[in-house]
Amino acid sequence: MFAVLSKKGRYIHAVPFPWKVSIVAFMAHPLLMKNDLQSSLEAIRVLTNDPFFDMIEVNLLSDDIWRQLEPVIKNSGVDLAIGLQPMTTAQGYNPASIIEQKRKEAVEALSQAIRKAAERGVRKVGFSSGADPGSDNREAAKDSLVKSLKELAAFSSKLGVSLILETFDRDWDKRQLIGPIREAVSVVEEVRQEYNNIGLLWDLSHAPMLGESPEDLKIARNYLSHIHIGCTKKLPDGKLMDWHPGFYRPGAINGVEEVSHLLKVLDEINYVGAIGFEVKPEEGQHWREVVEAAKGVLYTAFAKLVF
Repeated sequence: MFAVLSKKGRYIHAVPFPWKVSIVAFMAHPLLMKNDLQSSLEAIRVLTNDPFFDMIEVNLLSDDIWRQLEPVIKNSGVDLAIGLQPMTTAQGYNPASIIEQKRKEAVEALSQAIRKAAERGVRKVGFSSGADPGSDNREAAKDSLVKSLKELAAFSSKLGVSLILETFDRDWDKRQLIGPIREAVSVVEEVRQEYNNIGLLWDLSHAPMLGESPEDLKIARNYLSHIHIGCTKKLPDGKLMDWHPGFYRPGAINGVEEVSHLLKVLDEINYVGAIGFEVKPEEGQHWREVVEAAKGVLYTAFAKLVF
């Protein structure tokens, strides 16, 4: 939580940031992904003690690491969400697979992870669609994804867990089925005909790779559950990568203007979810450098919107 201040004459006006602020902890401090105890404790203690943050997003930590972190998180009072995106990107589980056995394997793996999250008191879990099979099989893959999401939503609803489907690039780096926001809305809309515990996550850092802008979120206003802000990495050869460099790093696309535009649109569509940083240190950077830079960008972007 934070506020921006302005002074007019003798009077100082404070405008609180209207959304909860989150951060993807396992991106900010990548050693969380390796279940490194000391690094995990360091990251979680720093982030939960920072009054800027209302929520932290962690990966599915090992039981040993969780036992050490649980009291730190719960005593802090911050909200906790779990990101299972590594399962559907790096680990290859594909809930959109047109091969039924692989689809079932993905649903089972995600279900077990969701159960573990629920046991830890987590009520929000995010993941992606799984790999894009190419244009010839794309519609069949969407049907498989809808089937999987309905199964996962039915399972999760019994545990009190809400699902959040994140949109990724389709053509550059992660190459996920979902994909463009319009198609994401269509998929979730179909699932919501039976289950309400599912929404969408849109990431500003994926927008350049999808050819999208915050204006495109207006068609998703009834489906947005979470927002990420960060940067695409543009390489010297023009290739775009989903590497989440810190703001204003070499090759980083997005900055204060883009974040301010996003906040403007979110205000216009009456978005009520959280806004989370997804930034990652590059070689030679201390992990807190990218966190502090991101905080400054969000503060300045909000100040531009308000004043």
